[in-house]
Amino acid sequence: MTRGTVNDIGIVGLGVISRQYLDTLLVASGVRVAAVADLDASRAQAAADAIPGCRAVTTDELLADPGVGTVLNLTIPAAHADVALGAIAHGKDVYGEKPLAATLADAERVMDAATAAGVRVGSAPDTVLGTGVQTARAAIDEGRIGRPVSASATWVSAGHESWHPQPDFYYREGGGPLLDMGPYYVSSLVQLLGPVTHVSGAASRSRDERVIGSGPRAGERIGVEVDTHLTGILHHGSGAISTVTMSFDGVRSTAAPIEVHGIEGSLLVPDPNHFDGDVQLHPAGGEWQTLEPSAGYLDSSRGVGLLDFIAGPARASGALALHALEIMTALAVSSASGVREPLRTTVDRPPLVPLTPASTWRNL
Repeated sequence: MTRGTVNDIGIVGLGVISRQYLDTLLVASGVRVAAVADLDASRAQAAADAIPGCRAVTTDELLADPGVGTVLNLTIPAAHADVALGAIAHGKDVYGEKPLAATLADAERVMDAATAAGVRVGSAPDTVLGTGVQTARAAIDEGRIGRPVSASATWVSAGHESWHPQPDFYYREGGGPLLDMGPYYVSSLVQLLGPVTHVSGAASRSRDERVIGSGPRAGERIGVEVDTHLTGILHHGSGAISTVTMSFDGVRSTAAPIEVHGIEGSLLVPDPNHFDGDVQLHPAGGEWQTLEPSAGYLDSSRGVGLLDFIAGPARASGALALHALEIMTALAVSSASGVREPLRTTVDRPPLVPLTPASTWRNL
């Protein structure tokens, strides 16, 4: 697609996250939501009724619709690969929620199919394109902490069943804290420090059942099929070493979401599950200071990565998502084997996002 044209979007999956995407896409001039599909036909119809010119169709009809140029895949992780492959088979670009697929093998199938078909793949998270991570990256690129040596990323909670009325998929293959929250942190670390060459991990599972805490299924017990606490070590090709902790088995942490340390300074990076937040710099011999936003999409929300993807070249690319997924998959493998795992994939650090106001990115 070239700038100045309108791309017709088809959305598959109209769960909780779709509202945030729609809030972004419906005020953007370069796209039009032309069709929506969901396993719940009434939910698809309700969404279509609220969008001018939008049609409620089945998933198969949407994937085959010649009027849809890009498929936005907001299904659960277990369905990501099937929907993406269906879109690719019909010659459509596809942008999906994270992770790229529930397994690395499925993600590789998606990327191989896209290459063969000559179409593009993009993937969330796009929060890393906001002013939080991008301002931190700009500070690193400007040499404000000297050569980066290490980083840490931490996310701890008691699990999503306390608030999510349908939390089952968080505890099945493709879920768990690593594949659910890890993409935000791993993608940020790659943005900040570059690709990873090998990893080591350790994981555990505190219990085999969880109790739903809200909604019509409150009190129902669900099985746990994945590890719910993981700690890992990431060796970046740049020489920096990162540690990550992702857990559904704690309550809360006071650790900074991401810290980056260099030989001349340290950075505190805000929560990469959000687009903005204060970036703090402590130069050697100085004091903590809050940096003014210097890069990233201002006042952005979920869906800005799709707009960036359509305008191209995509920063939230399938290649980055594949590398992030291999990092997380290798951490899980290493945690089971006790052996350090080398990675086969790599990716270039995406271009820095210039400081871009909402009035501009809404017209990408």
